[in-house]
Amino acid sequence: MASGFFALFDDIAALMDDVVVMSKISTKKTAGILGDDLAVNAEKATGFLASRELPVLWAITKGSALNKLIILPIAFLLSAFAPWGVTLALILGGVYLAFEGFEKVFHFFFPYKHDDESVIEVEEVVLSEEESALAEKMKIKSAIFTDFILSVEIVIIALGTVIGKPLLFQIIVVSIVAIIATVGVYGIVALIVRMDDFGLKLVRLNDNKKSVSYIFGNLLINTLPWVIRSLSVIGTIALLMVAGGIFVHNIDFLHHFLEILPGFIRDFIVGLIVGFLAFLLVKLLFFIKKRVFK
Repeated sequence: MASGFFALFDDIAALMDDVVVMSKISTKKTAGILGDDLAVNAEKATGFLASRELPVLWAITKGSALNKLIILPIAFLLSAFAPWGVTLALILGGVYLAFEGFEKVFHFFFPYKHDDESVIEVEEVVLSEEESALAEKMKIKSAIFTDFILSVEIVIIALGTVIGKPLLFQIIVVSIVAIIATVGVYGIVALIVRMDDFGLKLVRLNDNKKSVSYIFGNLLINTLPWVIRSLSVIGTIALLMVAGGIFVHNIDFLHHFLEILPGFIRDFIVGLIVGFLAFLLVKLLFFIKKRVFK
């Protein structure tokens, strides 16, 4: 009985060793998509009032965790019984990411035109508050939906590294990667969006302008606007690259498309093309809807 008990411990220890090794491999495989996930979500978590940054980020983080809870069991079921469903989900998600990325590019060159302000100041304040609350909710929903698609990609890539292993092993490894993706990404995003507050605290530690804390604190404060602007650009590029990568790796005739170019450039171009086509289709559908239901 004792020998059987210790043998069970040996089996568990061996399993955990394998889990650790495969978790490291899976995390390395998903490192690229995690970087894109960070850039995209950091860009989406910025642009709010300072007092709303952490509440908004917490709302997105909870949504991301819920996404993982939904995706993981579905991914395991699809992988076991309907592998084609995984590919279909990835491609549909890629179309959305490409559309969102191209839309950002389009509105950069052709920004929205606002109507002339013709309401009294009191009404403007009320509308501004209502619009801010609505914009916040919409941005949170958009961030969570984008996170859902990126999470599907992360889970599928991680799952691909443990195909053929026992189901329990797959569940443990992929779940670990999903937790790292959520805690790691949004933890770093939280540090980015609060970088200026941390810098201000460092500045207040010492009035001596030549002190390390004062210089470093000012550096953080002055750098944040550049980081935010950079994240907006990086996040858009990341959306298009992730989308393009999905198409290139999951659609046969695109495997050798622009093969002479570096992979990341090819992915970006494919994402941009698909985003353009999706954008045209959406605009066409809205035009038809207006003409038919006007």
